[in-house]
Amino acid sequence: MNTFKSLLSGVALSVALATSAMAAGVELNASSTGLAMQGYDPVAYFTDGAPAKGSYKITTVFNDATYRFASEEHKAQFEANPEAYLPAYGGYCAFGTAMGFKFDGDPEYWKIVDNKLYLNLSKDIQTRWEGNIPGFVQDANGHWENIADVEPAALQQ
Repeated sequence: MNTFKSLLSGVALSVALATSAMAAGVELNASSTGLAMQGYDPVAYFTDGAPAKGSYKITTVFNDATYRFASEEHKAQFEANPEAYLPAYGGYCAFGTAMGFKFDGDPEYWKIVDNKLYLNLSKDIQTRWEGNIPGFVQDANGHWENIADVEPAALQQ
C-alpha cells in the first residue's frame, strides 16, 4: 500500500509540475490551466463580427496558452497567423491597461480598431474607453511595456 501511495504522489506531483509549466505567463490573461480568452474563439470577432465560444474539441496552444475555436477553419486561420487574431495587451482590459493596471478582459465587451482586437472589463468601462480610443490606445501601449511582465495584483498595491 505504501508503494501505491508513493507512486500516486509521484504521479500527482508530475501532473502538477506539467500543468504549471504549461500555464501561460503573466503577460497573458489566461486561466490557471492556460485557457485564453475564457474559451472564446479569437478568429470569430474578425470573420463573424461577434464573439463565439470555442469548442473544447478544437484547440491549439500558442505562447503556452490554449485557444479554442468554433470551427476547424478558424483554427487553421489562427495557426497560419496567430498575431493577427490575438487580443491586445494579452487579453487584459484595454482601458485598465491605459490606466496602468491589468484587469480581466471580458470577451463579450470588445472592439476591433485598426485590425486589432481589444477587450474591456465591462459595458460601462467599454463605453468610457470608446470616448477616446486613440488616446487610450496610446496610453495603454506606453504602459504595456512596463507592466506586461508584472503580476496583476502587484500593480494594485
